[in-house]
Amino acid sequence: MAARQEPVYWLGKDTLRVSAALFAENRRRLCQGLKAKEGVAPKSVVVLQGGEQKQRYCTDTDLLFRQESFFHWAFGVTEADCYGVIDVDTGKSILFVPKLPESYGTWMGEIYPKEHFKTKYAVDEVQYVCDISDVLSKRKPEALLTLRGQNTDSGSICREASFEGISQFKVNNTLLHPVIVECRLTKTDMELEVMRYTNRISSDAHKEIMKSVKPGQKEYEMESLFQHYCYSHGGMRHTSYTCICGSGNNSSVLHYGHAGAPNNKTINDGDMCLFDMGGEYYCYSSDITCSFPANGKFTPDQKAVYEAVLKSSRAVLAAIKPGTKWTEMHRLADRIHLEELLKIGILQGSVEDMMKVHMGSVFMPHGLGHLLGIDVHDVGGYPEGTERVNEPGLMSLRMGRLVKERMVLTVEPGIYFINHLLDQALANPDHCCFINSEVLARFRGFGGVRIEDDIAVTASGIELLTCVPRTVEEIEAFMADCGKCSK
Repeated sequence: MAARQEPVYWLGKDTLRVSAALFAENRRRLCQGLKAKEGVAPKSVVVLQGGEQKQRYCTDTDLLFRQESFFHWAFGVTEADCYGVIDVDTGKSILFVPKLPESYGTWMGEIYPKEHFKTKYAVDEVQYVCDISDVLSKRKPEALLTLRGQNTDSGSICREASFEGISQFKVNNTLLHPVIVECRLTKTDMELEVMRYTNRISSDAHKEIMKSVKPGQKEYEMESLFQHYCYSHGGMRHTSYTCICGSGNNSSVLHYGHAGAPNNKTINDGDMCLFDMGGEYYCYSSDITCSFPANGKFTPDQKAVYEAVLKSSRAVLAAIKPGTKWTEMHRLADRIHLEELLKIGILQGSVEDMMKVHMGSVFMPHGLGHLLGIDVHDVGGYPEGTERVNEPGLMSLRMGRLVKERMVLTVEPGIYFINHLLDQALANPDHCCFINSEVLARFRGFGGVRIEDDIAVTASGIELLTCVPRTVEEIEAFMADCGKCSK
């Protein structure tokens, strides 16, 4: 008899095969964490509700579905409107799928039996959502552990599972969230393999942009090319976030690309480009930023600012290891930026005095980086008892805890010339004394530089997941070679 094939997620060709064992291991880790937590009664079961298929406003037009992140972490299910149950004592899993009407077979495709989903996702049992109350009643659980907790980046509360008949059960919605967040914080070998893949494809897509960009093109053409490359070469239907394709002064707009500024400027000769984009495969994210001149040749000012950011990036990458204070990594980047801006002549005076008044936040108002995983700003940055540092720059840091092995993080220092912040600094007596206004005037409209890499923390340091040209010499040589190829 032929061996039974292991269930995998695979989009064919050279795309990555992801085993259903990844999610079985996540469920095992979750049960292990819950068993060790005080207050979790025997015969407790985890109940997670998956994402729902939604329509565009009041229309019948479906929005492109993407699975809810906690549910995906535990089950890897791509379909909408499902529930999942995990028996904490035994680790056994039940997937609840919608019981589809006959009309589905006409409009949407084949209606699969329950056994299909049991095989596809390697769960212990499959039932229909409409039967969830009856199925759970027969098992007489001591408590249903539902998910309720705050996302420390968005401030939103995650959606707690609910179904008709849940009121007959004892429900605890406080125990699960901190445990599952800590499980998501550190990545398994299988998860790291997926994130290496997302980084490889996204890095190649960024290099494709560098080969193709030319003055006269629109920023959105670069967004389109990136998305096309990730989908056609990597099977990535989703990007991890809205693409940021800033050129010229737009490269100083930290969250450019939104509906009010939809990557619609014409790229000019001499513009600095800041392209922040990441593909997502099977809900696992990447987040990469490349900065380079549109014409492939740095001006002296562009080179000076770029190399200042690169210096801080490399210093931080060299310093990270388990036990490192993430807040100190942010301060390290700030210090190097100030030292380099002093050399350029934009700043004057004592770097120590500048640090005391948080001068670095004028040029880098965002945090150094964040956790990365199934969400681009992944959960776990501020567990209970960890408070944000209420200082400019650091208050925007998305993680305040010590670095741990198997975390995946972004390192994304940047220097930006944001008119709003520069005007505030010039009007602030604590800041204006450090600014050389004549030199600064030369950089108005420059935009900004950000260098963002994704890393996995190892026992002794880091594994760099991102692979793109980074030095000025590498970028200029790469873009020059591409220019020759296109002639």
